[in-house]
Amino acid sequence: MDLLGGTGGPVRVAGRELARDELLGRACAVAAEIAGADAVAVHATASLETVVAVVGGILAGVPVVPLPPDSGPAERAHILGDSGADLLLAAGGATEQADGEPPVLPVDALPRGGSVRGEVPADATALILYTSGTTGAPKGVLISRSAIAAGLDALAGAWAWTPDDVLVQGLPLFHVHGLVLGVLGALRVGSPLVHTGRPKPELYAAAARSDGGSLFFGVPTVWSRTAADPSTAAALRGARLLVSGSAPLPVPVFERLSELTGHRPVERYGMTETLITVSARADGDKRPGYVGTPLPGVETRLAADDGTSVPPDGETPGELHVRAPLLFKGYLNRPDATAKSFTPDGWFRTGDIAAIGPDGWHRIVGRASTDLIKSGGYRIGAGEIENALLAHPAVREAAVVGTPHDDLGEQVTAYVVADGVAERQLIDFVAERLSAHKRPRVVHLVDALPRNAMGKVVKARLSEL
Repeated sequence: MDLLGGTGGPVRVAGRELARDELLGRACAVAAEIAGADAVAVHATASLETVVAVVGGILAGVPVVPLPPDSGPAERAHILGDSGADLLLAAGGATEQADGEPPVLPVDALPRGGSVRGEVPADATALILYTSGTTGAPKGVLISRSAIAAGLDALAGAWAWTPDDVLVQGLPLFHVHGLVLGVLGALRVGSPLVHTGRPKPELYAAAARSDGGSLFFGVPTVWSRTAADPSTAAALRGARLLVSGSAPLPVPVFERLSELTGHRPVERYGMTETLITVSARADGDKRPGYVGTPLPGVETRLAADDGTSVPPDGETPGELHVRAPLLFKGYLNRPDATAKSFTPDGWFRTGDIAAIGPDGWHRIVGRASTDLIKSGGYRIGAGEIENALLAHPAVREAAVVGTPHDDLGEQVTAYVVADGVAERQLIDFVAERLSAHKRPRVVHLVDALPRNAMGKVVKARLSEL
């Protein structure tokens, strides 16, 4: 199954560019070299070599394992060992083979060209993406070629994405957002790709001015920093579509970005295991705090703790279940974990808490493990309180969790980055806007929130502050 379009615009990463035919020629050389391997790892820096290596794996029908370049020794050893990668593909000199690791293949030292195998089955594994490991050692998520194709085609329709677009992004190339959407999506659609090396607002603005960027992918941190710089934001007025994902976009950032750029950003929802399942549409409504409606072929539902159905009334939260052709094949070598992630009737348990309105619009409350707070008999979503806090003009960042409480079971606790405001003022500010039981009982004023490479707050580390 061919995942890549036959023609299209160039790919530029961190200022270096390859025409589409030259990229495919280099990828064919990689494919010829790795043919027959069980899997190959890729030292996934923001570089042309990473793109060439990943495309080479796809052409060869060999599963690709993106390796975060900043992974520590334990994580690196786990991913390489667990995946069974036969080779580690990288730019020459970018990484060295450590004891017990597979040999390093410098992709930029290979001769151009080479033959590739014939048709690859649609259900063959294209990528093995490792989860963040927040509940144990990272698990390898098996993503098939057909799932990627279905997901990208659905997004192209939802976002009116065509070869006439110029995609600009600077996201890490070892996650779904930066790699699958941001690289394979551009290659499949045929649009030119400008990867800025890092997701900095000033680099996005420069690409808008000099490259005619029309479609921009970013995480909330990028958009928050863009909204804080009016001159940078103004450069995006000529864009066609701004897309935000990987974490909820705070409502104040949505509104400020809309004001400065003239664009209401598209939000979407997905996971490594599901790719993107829910999104606002380019030509439709875009609501702050909501991630849209299911993509074609995607079904969703909400379930209570006891497994019973939750009504789509827009208010009652429940665990989001998904059924779609773009779901993962399972966790590598972990049949028990795979089985536990599905309901008996075949729906994937996302572990995310959401509310769905009568019109099908989805609002993500947060993770069941960290963002659903059970306090005094109430079920409270952390995201709603975070947005209320962020509406205060002195607040720059906010994260809310439930912490143990002798009487309530859990209390609402907030960690806030703010200037010139006291804890009591923030508690009262939320109480004026939300139900009394949703106000924070405790507010910790901190210098910064712990975040991972995708800009997501790591709530498990909040207690360390």
